[in-house]
Amino acid sequence: MKKKFLSNLILLLFLNLLVKPFWILGIDRSVQNLVGAEDYGFYFVLFNFSFLFNILLDFGITNYNNRNIAQNNQLLNKHFSGIVIIKILLAVIYTLITFSVGIAIGFSTRQLGLLGFLCFNQFLLSFILYLRSNVSGLLMFRTDSILSVLDRVLMIIFCGVLIWGHITESSFRIEWFVYAQTLAYLITALIALIIVMKKARFIRLNWNWPFIVMIIRRSFPFAMLVLLMTFYNRIDSVMIERLLPSESGSYEVGIYASAYRLLDAANMIAYLFSVLLLPLFSKMIKNHDEVVHVVKLAITLLFIISVTVAIGSYYYSFELMQLMYHEHVTESAAVFRLLMFGYIAISSTYVFGTLLTANGSLKVLNIVAAGGMILNFVVNLILVPRLYAVGSAYASLIAQYSTALIQIIIACKIFGFRPDYKFLLTLASFVAGVVLINHFSRQIFDNWMHNFILMFGASIVLATLLKLLNLKGFIAILKSKEDLEDQTMDEVAAGNN
Repeated sequence: MKKKFLSNLILLLFLNLLVKPFWILGIDRSVQNLVGAEDYGFYFVLFNFSFLFNILLDFGITNYNNRNIAQNNQLLNKHFSGIVIIKILLAVIYTLITFSVGIAIGFSTRQLGLLGFLCFNQFLLSFILYLRSNVSGLLMFRTDSILSVLDRVLMIIFCGVLIWGHITESSFRIEWFVYAQTLAYLITALIALIIVMKKARFIRLNWNWPFIVMIIRRSFPFAMLVLLMTFYNRIDSVMIERLLPSESGSYEVGIYASAYRLLDAANMIAYLFSVLLLPLFSKMIKNHDEVVHVVKLAITLLFIISVTVAIGSYYYSFELMQLMYHEHVTESAAVFRLLMFGYIAISSTYVFGTLLTANGSLKVLNIVAAGGMILNFVVNLILVPRLYAVGSAYASLIAQYSTALIQIIIACKIFGFRPDYKFLLTLASFVAGVVLINHFSRQIFDNWMHNFILMFGASIVLATLLKLLNLKGFIAILKSKEDLEDQTMDEVAAGNN
């Protein structure tokens, strides 16, 4: 399993690091600079609002399906047809509820018009993620890796033409950005659908009410977990916009969105770990395999990445924001340095939360997520009117660390992980070392980018010296002959027969 995890993680990270930084820094940043903070804030509020009820599109089916297919590959052809029908029904319910709430809280005609496209985009994205859950559940990680970047590649092409292609004399509009997303998601969904239909030997849709009820009932705990986590991760910008006067609210949301962009990009790396870990953990738990070695490998790699990124972002916050934006640099940097410290907690959640999900510990995860949502909401209410976007950043930081710590404690108790004090001391030494590296790196060259690159290189060297990174061990894992994908495909074939 360690070979399966590490080899496919390398491919997944390579493809995503090849594509998504250009999307974040080249396309998304250019769009915000072209339309300005207020117009981008207008879009960002609606985008996050469309996320609030996103769970109604999926109802936990994707996570349930990923875990279920990983443990029972033969069920793909039996479940696929019925779940597609469920996804279509949920899309209708999601759209009706999202628009109803939007009208109730006073969205304008322009906001509702753009919200319609965003709702359709959310459906397409949810459908893509469901299709990918089948692909990764079959441990077809190479195919899933390509699908994970396909939509971004297409959006880069479409948006690049609109921004730099000079095909129109009009100024770039935020609506064009949304339309480009729609087309990219649609093409990706069609390609993923063809792949899964071939594996499932799909013939036609089957309406089976008992099956629909069964899937909804089993996926409900997953649905609640995603809903609660979505609220405490995405409600910040909506609360800023609602709690502050209209003009300052949109401006502060724009500042928050500027600071949040790099955190969102960094989160994708941690998320990619969870994409691989959920089916792997599910398979290992079913087979009663020891998971501690994979957990330690994943948390070590993510800890090195998240600590280096978080501390580096704190020391170089102003320079990074100045590199990306033309306006409100100081304000964005103040929010950015707080948000990025949350990346360490988020990364641990992607390991321990995924482990608990694979184990089926949904009840306790839901309780923790509900607590995180309430905590985030209350702190936002207290701090946003006083500190504006900075207050919301504090709320996010408090909620993320609280939930991460509780998940770690619960996972250690359930799986019987014993404290490895030598390992914990090594992690603490790494944190202290990265702080010192950042402090002194700023004084070496006149060009901050050279110092920043040097800081990253020195942090990797430090991790190697502390034996957190063991290159010989990684190579040995990659050379091992363990291969579960053939076994998985044999099980699918048996199920189809």
